[in-house]
Amino acid sequence: MMSKDPNGLGHSRYHLMNQVDASLRRLGIDHIDLYQLHGVDARTPIEETLETLNDLVRSGKVRYTGVCNMSAWQVMKAIGICEARNWTRLASVQAYYTIAGRDLEREIVPMLQDQSVGLMVWSPLAGGLLAGKFDADRKMPEGSRRATFDFPIVDKERAYACVDAMRPIATKHGASVAQVALAWLLHQKAVTSVIIGVKTIEQLHDNIGAAQVMLDADDLATLETASTLPAEYPAWMIARQGQARATTPTRP
Repeated sequence: MMSKDPNGLGHSRYHLMNQVDASLRRLGIDHIDLYQLHGVDARTPIEETLETLNDLVRSGKVRYTGVCNMSAWQVMKAIGICEARNWTRLASVQAYYTIAGRDLEREIVPMLQDQSVGLMVWSPLAGGLLAGKFDADRKMPEGSRRATFDFPIVDKERAYACVDAMRPIATKHGASVAQVALAWLLHQKAVTSVIIGVKTIEQLHDNIGAAQVMLDADDLATLETASTLPAEYPAWMIARQGQARATTPTRP
């Protein structure tokens, strides 16, 4: 929300056009490389929003567009509308994804891969929970973000199990638990970029160092066992019914 004015939030043409111009003035630049919608606006027709994004690209003020925190069907609907009307196609989706929160893999990740859309991950350490700095009673230290703001929502027992699995892998690679959690994301084919958030220079250096942690097949298998999602319909039925066709060689 940029203001309490009725047009101070949302994805209306009025708001998007005004705020892009305001951002360009504040930043002192002539274009935005990637402009992403942050969430869903239930009051503005998606067609109005997508046409506005297309006009912003055509005007040269924006190079590429994306969305954040949308369900798979909403993203696919937007892509379909853009293709049908020859509007600028969405280039990215920004979403929450961690080794302890793999819900994205049910629908969104397959959709992104099918449609060749990039994935930018936010909160890759689950608000600090995957840094593994909790004590023996699973309490976060004073001053940590999780101690005062318990977000994003995560199955904590699953997260603790993932941290327990990551500790020996971290020791093996001479890395931190946080680096292993970030390295796991960087090993996922659907991930284009990971957005990190730090309080100190030490945390920044630690996070950046994750790019140098090369997990081997055994590491990935261990982490898969600790973090895999429980089977959910219709995925288990699709896997059962489509198995024969998936393994049958294609005709030349």
